[in-house]
Amino acid sequence: MKRMHIHVGVENLEQSIKFYNVLFGAQPVKTKTDYAKWMLDESRINFAISTRSGKTGVDHLGLQVDEDNELEALRDRLKSADMSVFDEGETVCCYARSDKSWVEDPSGIAWEAYK
Repeated sequence: MKRMHIHVGVENLEQSIKFYNVLFGAQPVKTKTDYAKWMLDESRINFAISTRSGKTGVDHLGLQVDEDNELEALRDRLKSADMSVFDEGETVCCYARSDKSWVEDPSGIAWEAYK
């Protein structure tokens, strides 16, 4: 099995663990005083690059779902954790139509949830 690895530097580990537990719907498999790791078997990767964001490095991360009910479940998880969620709704982005919501992790990294 191949797995994509993403490592994000954070400012507050405890707050970030809480955020990612909610976002992924899972607890980390390993935690240390300065580290946490989730091994997500369900996740497939949609990896894109572009020159339009106006910056280099991580622009944003996201979770893409296939079904409306999966998107609603993800949105409900984020909202139930009292996270500030921006529902963009139906939009055209990255050469595709999608239904999107946005949230930021405790370090300010943007995450999109979309179908």
